Amino acid sequence: MNFNPKEGLTEQEKAELLINKEVPIETDSEDKNMLPPPLFQHQDLTHAGTKNNPMDQEALINIINYIHFTNGHILVHLRHSRYQDSIFIKACPEPCLGRELMCRWSDKHIPSLDLDRYEFQHFVIGNGQSMTIVPAVLKEINKDYLKIQLPDTSHIVGKRRTKRYACHDVGVEMVQNGFLAKGKLVDFSPGGFRVKVRPDLSSSFQWFNADEPVNINLHNHRRALFSGVCRCIRQRLNPQDKEIVLAPSGDCIKRFKPNVTRNPRQHLVPTPTLIFDHPLMKKRVQLGVSDISTSGFCIYEKSDDGILLPGMIIPDMGITFAGSLKMNCDAQVIYRLKEDENGVRCGLAILDMDINNYSHLNHILTSALDSYANVSAEIDMDTLWEFFFDSGFIYPKKYGLIQSHREVFKKTYKKLYQENPEVARHFTYQKNGRIYGHISMVRAYEKAWMIHHHAALTMENKRAGFIVLKQIMHYLNDMHRLPSAKMDYAMSYFRPENKFPDRVFGGFARTLNNPKGCSVDTFAYLPYTSLSLGARLPNGWALRECSALDLWELNRFYNNASGGLLLDAMALGKKDFGEGSLEKVYERLGLLRKQKAYALTSQGQLKAVLVVNQSDLGFNLSELLNSIKILVTDQEDLPWNVLSIVISRLTCVYHMEKIPVLFYPFDYVKIEAVPYEKQYQAWVLNVRYGNEYMEYMQKRFRIGYK
Repeated sequence: MNFNPKEGLTEQEKAELLINKEVPIETDSEDKNMLPPPLFQHQDLTHAGTKNNPMDQEALINIINYIHFTNGHILVHLRHSRYQDSIFIKACPEPCLGRELMCRWSDKHIPSLDLDRYEFQHFVIGNGQSMTIVPAVLKEINKDYLKIQLPDTSHIVGKRRTKRYACHDVGVEMVQNGFLAKGKLVDFSPGGFRVKVRPDLSSSFQWFNADEPVNINLHNHRRALFSGVCRCIRQRLNPQDKEIVLAPSGDCIKRFKPNVTRNPRQHLVPTPTLIFDHPLMKKRVQLGVSDISTSGFCIYEKSDDGILLPGMIIPDMGITFAGSLKMNCDAQVIYRLKEDENGVRCGLAILDMDINNYSHLNHILTSALDSYANVSAEIDMDTLWEFFFDSGFIYPKKYGLIQSHREVFKKTYKKLYQENPEVARHFTYQKNGRIYGHISMVRAYEKAWMIHHHAALTMENKRAGFIVLKQIMHYLNDMHRLPSAKMDYAMSYFRPENKFPDRVFGGFARTLNNPKGCSVDTFAYLPYTSLSLGARLPNGWALRECSALDLWELNRFYNNASGGLLLDAMALGKKDFGEGSLEKVYERLGLLRKQKAYALTSQGQLKAVLVVNQSDLGFNLSELLNSIKILVTDQEDLPWNVLSIVISRLTCVYHMEKIPVLFYPFDYVKIEAVPYEKQYQAWVLNVRYGNEYMEYMQKRFRIGYK
């Protein structure tokens, strides 16, 4: 049954129906012998409101020339002389320099029409918000063009509260309790959109219940542009398809789990500008930003000229500062609030952003709060090395281990701190070129980043160590939500006797008391010098690459011994990363990062897994990413003399005099009396618990985030 728009409507509502519904939508058929266009049944609607809102001829000519300039069209209203029914036909205007206008037909229905049987009524110009009725006088009409004389006055009808925009190449999928229909998006406004759909072969429009919510997916064949629950406003059934006007069920969506502790929003001067191609109407858009944080931004729109639909995803949006620095991101419209004195407030969330762009944004926002704070800014290398020695971060014993490779270290750090690769970030607190606080992190595993190199000097009355720690927490608070950051876990190594990291990291793990949220595992550390190179393993013992069964057994052991996150963070055995694997990323950047796991067995039974980690010298000054981790699964039946032979075999890939070896569980070195040097705590945080960690730091150390 067709929707009847005439019953019980005001003149204003009738005029809006003329804009919204009654102009036929062109079909996709390529049949040259097609039927004439659909009939326009409600001629009286074209007279709605014609006594108001006049437009003079000069303004009309300017609009017509703009339509010609943009390759647009007008709609010509023709009435059949015998049946008195009407059709609308598209025509492209030629340049208009006076009262006379020539238009060439652009509608593919023209070949099927006998124009001699139709009478010209007027033509119509629509802009999505209103429609102009032009009562022109016909001069000539044929299969190619028509000539008309413009009137002195035309009339604007159907002024709507919000403008509606035509859409291009946006697909629609509509799902409701087993009903499935597909089609295209016709037009949209901030309050809703109009679709034209056909049911799937296995469905029927008889199944569609207009009174129930419906799930709508909009896409451009490459990615989703909108997905949400909508309600049906009205519908119109055509012979083969249906036009439906839909509105999102609410003005707000919940994209992420709410954070109690959020990075502060800031009003920057000059204000940033958003530049993007609108995903639905394919037009370039610029919007001024009201306030911004690392999680998103707010803008204001005019109530009658909005283009942001709640739930809409905007790919490749540019955030520009002062017309020069530009950062790209994918964003989503989260809410659209009621109008205030500034307009309609709209909130957008950042869905994804590459780490370099995210660092630029974070640096701008951090510097606006504290001009001494820096995020991955270029650093003078002499100043950095001086800071490491002055702060005691490189102490005599550590320097004794690295001094023979100091030139290699300098080369590595120049690449990290001046070329700014995407796998490393650093945070400093500087004044007049001197560094007072430093912390950094590297992408250590496929989806785990390691925090390290935390050091500070006294700076007047400021706690530079806490300030850079606060910086990195601000950074991680929103970074972990970005898919391109590859961050499911944050981790760090610290000595248990060091009170500060034990309170910062270990204290939270003890407070949370959930090893699947945050775990701490104790390793024994031994700088190993190969003494048994060439020795053979006893009969029955074997060393080989880990199999899936070995890793299953290792996980079974670790879950029983710890129940923590270390193995998840290390991503052992996961090989579905392809060209995006960590090893390939490092290789592309001219850096080294490898990991390989070996199984040590006796009579076919797993005794230990040895994980060989390789990186550039100095990537971590304690070389914890250039080490062998030994996870002993059978402490009672693994003699130290056998294990030391295996270690010697694996040290051949390193170019160091002493290779760091870490043993887990710690009890093994006590049982076998292994002469270890010190202990390390391996701290791992599931970033889903990042907000709990921020709250802990705020309460424990009174670190504010505003």
